[in-house]
Amino acid sequence: MRLTSDAYRTPGADGRGRHYAAAAAAVAAAAAVGAVPVEPESSWYRGLDKPPWQPPPWAFGVVWTPLYVSLAFAAGRALRVAKGPERGRLAARFGVNLALNASWTWLFFGCRSPRAGLAATLLLDVSNVTLIRRTGRVDPTAARALVPYAVWCAFATALDGSVARRNS
Repeated sequence: MRLTSDAYRTPGADGRGRHYAAAAAAVAAAAAVGAVPVEPESSWYRGLDKPPWQPPPWAFGVVWTPLYVSLAFAAGRALRVAKGPERGRLAARFGVNLALNASWTWLFFGCRSPRAGLAATLLLDVSNVTLIRRTGRVDPTAARALVPYAVWCAFATALDGSVARRNS
């Protein structure tokens, strides 16, 4: 057996971890940008007529944290596996998805518009389905990791739709 300098590399030194790191940074940035306008204690939000099945405000942070972790895992894994132009297309799809994710809070809370928020969540749902399908072609495990995120976003769409309808 011939030893080369590759034999002395540390785990992850082959660049595999860079996809996970980039995905985690992108997800964290989207989460941070999206969190800026959120004010669940504002008089405007408290004054909205909300459905009885809406979770309490604290539940959203509890749910979103693992969802963001799974989203970063799925993106990192899929981008590591994808090759050539497919990697770029997949990265773009994840980027659009994260932008839509962050835009919801700006439209709902920032603009104080449940209807605009509903439009964003509907676009996010379409993006989620497209992202899962495209990711599944590259890495089925990564695609499965996106399913809870898509389900929660669909729930958020139903919730936003109910709030928009009750507050028209």
